Amino acid sequence: MYTFEFVNLNMKNMKKLGLLLAAIVLSNVSFGQENTLKFQADIANRNGDVLFIKNNAVIVKEMKVQGNGHFEASFEVKEGMYQLYDGKEYTDLFLKNGYDLSLKMDAQKFDESIKYSGKGAAENNYLAEKVLIDGAFNYDALLELSTEDFNKKINDKQNLAVSKLEKGGYEANFIALQKKAMQQELFQMKMYFKQKQEQKKLNNAASPSFDYINYAGGKTKLEDLRGKFVYIDVWATWCGPCRGEIPFLQKVEEKYKGKNIAFVSISIDVQKDFEKWKTFVKDKSLSGIQLFADKDWNSDFTKSFGINSIPRFILIDPTGKVVDADAARPSDPKLVEKLDGLLK
Repeated sequence: MYTFEFVNLNMKNMKKLGLLLAAIVLSNVSFGQENTLKFQADIANRNGDVLFIKNNAVIVKEMKVQGNGHFEASFEVKEGMYQLYDGKEYTDLFLKNGYDLSLKMDAQKFDESIKYSGKGAAENNYLAEKVLIDGAFNYDALLELSTEDFNKKINDKQNLAVSKLEKGGYEANFIALQKKAMQQELFQMKMYFKQKQEQKKLNNAASPSFDYINYAGGKTKLEDLRGKFVYIDVWATWCGPCRGEIPFLQKVEEKYKGKNIAFVSISIDVQKDFEKWKTFVKDKSLSGIQLFADKDWNSDFTKSFGINSIPRFILIDPTGKVVDADAARPSDPKLVEKLDGLLK
C-alpha cells in the first residue's frame, strides 16, 4: 500500500513536472517571438532579387528572394521608423519586435499597390496611404497663395491629419513619431514658402551679375550675354541630382541650338576641386558655357539668389532682368513650354 501510494505520488509529481516544463517551453517560445519581428513579402514584377530593410543608410536586414517573388525573414529590431528598399524605390515602415507583417505589392505600381496584413498592418497601411495622399496634394498651388492663406491652408491640413491619426487606433509610439514628423514637415513647408516668396521678389528685377572663370578660357560675366536669354544651371560635380539633370540639359541645349538663348553652367565646387571640375567637363563633353564660381556657396551671385540647395536653375531675359529666379529643371516639360513661348 505504501509502495503503491509512493509510485502514484511520483506519477502525479511527474505530470506536474511535465506541465511545468511545457509551460516553461511555451513561455520561452512566446518570449522569443516577442523579441523578433517576422516580415514577409510577395512582390510581383520585382525590381531585384534582394530586399533591404534600412535605417537611413544602415542596412538592418537583407532578404533574398525564395522563389516566385517571395521574401521572408525573422530578426530583431529597435522599435521605430525604417525604409524598405527593393533596389530601385523606397517605402517607409514602422517596425517593432512581435510584429508578424506581410506585404503584397506590384513593383511596377510601387506606391499604389502596397498592402499589408498581419500584426502591424494598420500602422504600415497608414504610411502607404499617406504617400498617396501627399502625392495627390497640390503643393505648387500653395506657393501662389498669400502668406495668411498659405498658413491657414497648411495648418488646416495638419489639424485634419492629426485628428485622423488620433482616431485610427494606432500604437501610441507610432502616433508620437508621426506627430513629430508632421511638425517637421510643417516647419519645412513654411521655410520653403518663405524662401519662394523671397525668390519671387527677384523676378522682373535686374539680375545680380557674375564674372567667373570660363572653361574655354578667360572669364565671362553676365553682361557679355546681353541680347540673349540666359538659362543658368548652378551645380557641382559632387551633386548627384545635378549630374542627373545633365542628359536632359544637353537635350534642351540641342533643341534650342542657334536660338537666341545662352546656356550657362556655374559650378560651385570648392577651389581645391578646380582641376576635378575641368576633368569632369572634359570627360562628360559638357556643352554650353561652363563657368567656375569664385567662392563656391559664398559667391556673391549664389548668395544674391539665396541658393542653399542645388541644382538650381535661373532664367534671365536679354535685358538682364530675371524672368524666373527658380526656373524649371531641364527634366521638367514645363521648361520647354516656357522657352517655346519666349523664343517663338
